[in-house]
Amino acid sequence: MPLQTAMAFAVAAPAVLSVPTTVAAQARGNAQAEQSQWLRNRGGAAPRSQPTARSLPPVSRFMSESGEAFTLDRSGQRPLLRFERRDETWVLRATAVPRGDVIYRNDEGQQILRISPGGGVTVYTTRAPGGSPASFTGAGERLALPSLGPAQLFQLMTRRSAMLSQTMGRLIEINVDTDEEAEGLTVEALILSTDAVLRIARSPTGRSSLSQLRRIVIAQGSSASASYSRGELRIVVAPVQGVAGRPSSARVIRALLPSDHNR
Repeated sequence: MPLQTAMAFAVAAPAVLSVPTTVAAQARGNAQAEQSQWLRNRGGAAPRSQPTARSLPPVSRFMSESGEAFTLDRSGQRPLLRFERRDETWVLRATAVPRGDVIYRNDEGQQILRISPGGGVTVYTTRAPGGSPASFTGAGERLALPSLGPAQLFQLMTRRSAMLSQTMGRLIEINVDTDEEAEGLTVEALILSTDAVLRIARSPTGRSSLSQLRRIVIAQGSSASASYSRGELRIVVAPVQGVAGRPSSARVIRALLPSDHNR
């Protein structure tokens, strides 16, 4: 049966809002060029400890030079990526580019990962927007949607509403209207959408865009989406789309911020 509630109390930890810039794009290109030169200097081959793109396990764990560990899961229909100590699982789209590289992008078209045929891996994060080389550390564990059950979902909603209300200084309601089929997507959508709001709230240039926010609604539909109107952030999850059936935090941020903040 659908679960619906609206509650609030508690406090959340600070985070940083990242908005793509021309400078970051240039730095990203420089990082890619440097990595390509690094591979050419070694005859186009990856180090012995780094398997080629074709020989990487379906689920692989990596460690970037910027100090961020992550798992890339290519065992299902869509590639998935999750950074350690973070809640969001990124659903990616793979695109082949000249020279055989494969670029993995999120649902907003932002580049998250690049893998060369020789096994060179570059990851793009808030800490390293221009790209950071990453090394293969071994096989990883498959990434799956979370499963909580009605009672724990209710508790999660209560905690998340409390975090937002404390940060914004007013009651922020969270309403959920989905069924058991959408449970995993609902949990992820709840976590990533509230995290996105918290990041924006702690950004000096973004907080004003949340002045009208009063509620977050997570509903079920035929296509994943995120929209913001009249003080309501509406997230639609779509079980028919599988793991891709909920918007990423990047799409939520785009819905919340005026267009000039996304340039």
